[in-house]
Amino acid sequence: MLEMRLAETDARIKVAAQDKIHVELLEDQLEKLRNELSQRDVNDHEGVKHGMNENLSDVYNESHVSHGDSIHSINKELISLKKENDSLKNDLKELQSELIKVKKTDERVIMLENDCLSLESALKDMELKLTVSQEDVSKLSSLRLECKNLWEKVENLQELLDNATKQANHAISVLQQNQELRKKVDGLEKSLEEANSYKLASEKMHQYNELMYKKIKLLEERLEQSDEEIQSHVNLYQESVKEFQDTLNSLKEESKRRATDKPVDDMPWEFWSRLLLTVDGWLLEKKLSPADAKLLREMLWKRDVRICEAYASCKDKNELEVISAFLRLTSSRRSPGLHIIHIAAEMAPVAKVGGLGDVVTGLSKALQKKGHLVDIVLPKYDCMDYDRIRDLRALDAVVESYFDGRLFKNKIWIGIVEGLPVYFIEPHHPDKFFWRGQFYGEHDDFKRFSFFSRAALELLLQAGKKPDIIHCHDWQTAFVAPLYWDLYVPKGLNSARICFTCHNFEYQGLAPASELASCGLDVHQYNRPDRLQDNSAHDRVNPIKGAIVFSNIVTTVSPTYAQEVRTAEGGKGLHATLNFHSRKFIGIINGIDTDAWNPVTDVFLKVQYNANDLQGKAENKEALRRHLGLSSTDIRQPLVGCITRLVPQKGVHLIRHAIYRTLELGGQFVLLGSSPVPHIQREFEGIANYFQSNDHIRLILKYDESLSHSIYAASDMFIIPSIFEPCGLTQMIAMRYGSIPIVRKTGGLNDSVFDVDDDTIPPQFQNGFTFVSPNEKGVNGAFERAFNHYRSNSESWEQLVKKVMDIDFSWDSSAAQYEELYEKSVARTRAANHD
Repeated sequence: MLEMRLAETDARIKVAAQDKIHVELLEDQLEKLRNELSQRDVNDHEGVKHGMNENLSDVYNESHVSHGDSIHSINKELISLKKENDSLKNDLKELQSELIKVKKTDERVIMLENDCLSLESALKDMELKLTVSQEDVSKLSSLRLECKNLWEKVENLQELLDNATKQANHAISVLQQNQELRKKVDGLEKSLEEANSYKLASEKMHQYNELMYKKIKLLEERLEQSDEEIQSHVNLYQESVKEFQDTLNSLKEESKRRATDKPVDDMPWEFWSRLLLTVDGWLLEKKLSPADAKLLREMLWKRDVRICEAYASCKDKNELEVISAFLRLTSSRRSPGLHIIHIAAEMAPVAKVGGLGDVVTGLSKALQKKGHLVDIVLPKYDCMDYDRIRDLRALDAVVESYFDGRLFKNKIWIGIVEGLPVYFIEPHHPDKFFWRGQFYGEHDDFKRFSFFSRAALELLLQAGKKPDIIHCHDWQTAFVAPLYWDLYVPKGLNSARICFTCHNFEYQGLAPASELASCGLDVHQYNRPDRLQDNSAHDRVNPIKGAIVFSNIVTTVSPTYAQEVRTAEGGKGLHATLNFHSRKFIGIINGIDTDAWNPVTDVFLKVQYNANDLQGKAENKEALRRHLGLSSTDIRQPLVGCITRLVPQKGVHLIRHAIYRTLELGGQFVLLGSSPVPHIQREFEGIANYFQSNDHIRLILKYDESLSHSIYAASDMFIIPSIFEPCGLTQMIAMRYGSIPIVRKTGGLNDSVFDVDDDTIPPQFQNGFTFVSPNEKGVNGAFERAFNHYRSNSESWEQLVKKVMDIDFSWDSSAAQYEELYEKSVARTRAANHD
């Protein structure tokens, strides 16, 4: 095909060449014609002129020639010249059109030449492909030969395989026959053994029967002789049994009488919490009178054994029968414990954002163990962890509370969390206050939590509760204090003392004073300098300030932080108020939930361990390295952990520096946490990406409960460089898992971590590394001392790890301090009422 096109192109090129030559000839002819024409015009003109001159001369000279004849001849000649000129012009136009055609032909010739070149290149490519194809054909031939040889080998192998298969089948059939024979032989051997044993047994049995016959005969003789003696003993035994039964009955009566006065200790707290919620539910549903409910609460409070017996006897009965059985329990005495109600926005693990949730749960459990009756009131958030709530149910009762000039209904739910009785309030408000998908951070948080605070007090009033202590937490429930004294004491809810705990003075819930009216407080009465008016903005109210003013007890979460917030720098505008009310203000350091944070029982760990067996800690370190893709080459390479919210308070610039400093000192660093501040989150995402392929640094920018336990267990050291820290639980949890804290001396960190190199600290209290200045120099000094200690004296480091793991960070000590505060406040009230 290509050769035909090439031949055609060659022919067209030849024709075009001939046309070109023809055009060139035509152009020459045209040029000649133009020259002739111009020459002719000149000659004609001169001829005419000459003729005219001659004619004129003749006219003058020869008068006999007539003038008309001359003019006639000239006219003829002019006409003929014009015709000739017109024909020449037509010829010229034809030549010009021909010339245009020739030019077009030249362009086609150029195009054809280009086509020719492309065809020649295509022809060359085809020739190359043809060469390659010929080579492939030759290779294919050789492959066919090889394939043929292989096929012959395959056929041979197939024949061998068929033969082998036949032999294997034959062998299998022979083996099966052998197995069947073996089974028969085994059966025969077993039968033979049984027959031999039976034969021996028969002989022994015969001998035994003879011996027994002789003994029976002897016994019959003795039995006849002892019948009379036995009868006398039976009579004596019957008399003894009767006497024993009388004694046993009297002992049972005495035991039962004593048991009613002793608490039952073998029933779980969840049992008592469930019954308390049940009794309160009956009261709210109008199935019990307030007096009966109070008596039953006191019996439950004491863990009275009669409650257990009544409950056990009513397992298969309906609710009315159960209520009747409980109402028969009429006798009770006053419990030595207190009735404490926590009103809070958080509770771990069902509604936790920060340390507040841990404190509410940990303190409540510790107080419950000390014999106090503890209730908790929470909002019913849509985003709670409902799987951690046991026996959750709605009461058949509605509590109405005032807000924005009208009454709103609230649905009340009850459930058990960590063995504690909890009330959940679900407002039926059109703004769906607690159905937002998050706990905090809404534009109307002031309204949401002022509504909740009033609804919680309304619940206590309508449930007929008479608590000794109402304990509210942070600005979200700080409204409880003024609401209680202003609105609910006059209504009869007047038995309680108010305790307020501020977990962080950074967050104060400021709002325009006009918003205070929504929950029913008089704006003009409470927007005053000595009440809720903010110290720096007179048109705004400060819930924290109101709680400080109107509470009987005010606490914060560590002694050092309590001193810091009484200064202008640390008080965030409330230092003057705190100093004015300093007599009722105290700092009590938090504890941790030692059941949840226990390396001996922690289910999140690969290996559980304790202070006397640190091999498990080393195994958890290796497991975390594998999980995060860190290098495991050096077993003794120190691992620094950090679990935190990445906010300015936590010293994010020092955390960033610690990452690079750890790498310079030859250690490994693991960070777990995220930031609500976008530019900080982006910055640490950049650091994470930079170290993504590094064998010694990992940043996990989220919160992961399981991973946090693993990091505590795996870390050798823990960095907490806070700018300020009200209490901090991280350092306590780290030590519980044998990780040595490196902290800045501030707030609760200063109250719980004492430097190992500080000679003014008794050795038994030295448990970490501290620095004062919130800068890179301070971090460097603490890091270098910690790394040197770790590397230069492994035995001393191990003793330090064991020591910090044995420190008691439970809630027992802290709860005892709260208990003392509660009891003193209640005692003062009772003394005042008595007077």
